[in-house]
Amino acid sequence: LTSACVQDVESPALIRKPKLPKQAREDLPKQLAEMDRAKRIQRYVQKDGKCNVHHGNVRETYRYLTDIFTTLVDLKWRFNLFIFVLVYTVTWLFFGFMWWLIAYLRGDLDHIADNQWTPCVNNLNGFVSAFLFSIETETTIGYGYRVITDKCPEGIVLLLVQSVLGSIVNAFMVGCMFVKISQPKKRAETLVFSTNAVISMRDGRLCLMFRVGDLRNSHIVEASIRAKLIKSKQTKEGEFIPLNQTDINVGYNTGDDRLFLVSPLIICHEINQHSPFWEISQAHLAKEELEIVVILEGMVEATGMTCQARSSYVSSEIKWGYRFTPVLTLEDGFYEVDYNSFHDIYETDTPACSARELADMANRARLPLTWSLASKLSQQGLPESEQEGQETRTSPDSQAKSRQTERNGDIANIESESKV
Repeated sequence: LTSACVQDVESPALIRKPKLPKQAREDLPKQLAEMDRAKRIQRYVQKDGKCNVHHGNVRETYRYLTDIFTTLVDLKWRFNLFIFVLVYTVTWLFFGFMWWLIAYLRGDLDHIADNQWTPCVNNLNGFVSAFLFSIETETTIGYGYRVITDKCPEGIVLLLVQSVLGSIVNAFMVGCMFVKISQPKKRAETLVFSTNAVISMRDGRLCLMFRVGDLRNSHIVEASIRAKLIKSKQTKEGEFIPLNQTDINVGYNTGDDRLFLVSPLIICHEINQHSPFWEISQAHLAKEELEIVVILEGMVEATGMTCQARSSYVSSEIKWGYRFTPVLTLEDGFYEVDYNSFHDIYETDTPACSARELADMANRARLPLTWSLASKLSQQGLPESEQEGQETRTSPDSQAKSRQTERNGDIANIESESKV
């Protein structure tokens, strides 16, 4: 009994995993493969619009200093505020030191208690008082306790220089802060794109579609939409072009790319012979490594500044055979937009073949009767030489008959004219 108990304890326990349904077992490897592939895909543009590109090995860093204003505006807020405080503090300290140096060289610090002595600046008795006088001069506070006298020409020149340079510093730093505050980047946060793009039939044509919307009541003026296909390619000469950009027509020729973005709109790209998706089928799309970058541009109605919102769709986010759920409903006297259904899609009947194959099938369905008879004769195996021989043998008889009918018609016309 003891050995049996020991054997039972030492033997591994058999734990049976729950058996999945057949359909789930078949779909599980596909889902795992799609998840693994989605992790491996490197985006060119993130879903929030940030470009996933880092600039490295930039040796000519002096170019950033040539455009110092844009460099300061592009900095993060913590660095911008630090530079703002640092610039003012340095200018105040520098001119405070200059006022103290003038007082020291003229001997004003040695005659502080001498009422007969006329100093350059009244009541300036050290570096701290010189620093305070520098702040009062540059900020034009003017408390009236420390005043420059007319017996100090070097002080008058320094006062002019500090006033001019102080105005320049104020204009530069305040302008930089104003531009950074009024940047329309945050306006793009209320411009939304659908999570997925869809491919389905519209008016008998295969179309690629995605949806855009504006959450604010203030509209985007002169809004326009663009789309780019990001996909690496290899030329006929063997040159490899990474991340090649191809335009996707979303209505440039018809003006549909210019939007009146009051309510959510579905942007449609017709897949025709000029489209980069012309030969892509549903099975081919699942294997493609591509990315669609969409760019929405316009002017902010409140500020008049240009705003740009971006997003992207990789191949796993392009749903074949789906449509967007309507979000606009008519209420009592107004239209209401339900943004809870903004990203919702539903399945619809869509052919799985490419647009080129679909067009070929449609063309074959519209062939005339003579073409179909000729195809049947060719299917029956009649040699072309025999067909041409029959045509040549029957051609003289047919030509004689046609000439006889033409003569009979001419005689009949002459007889009718004579009777008249």
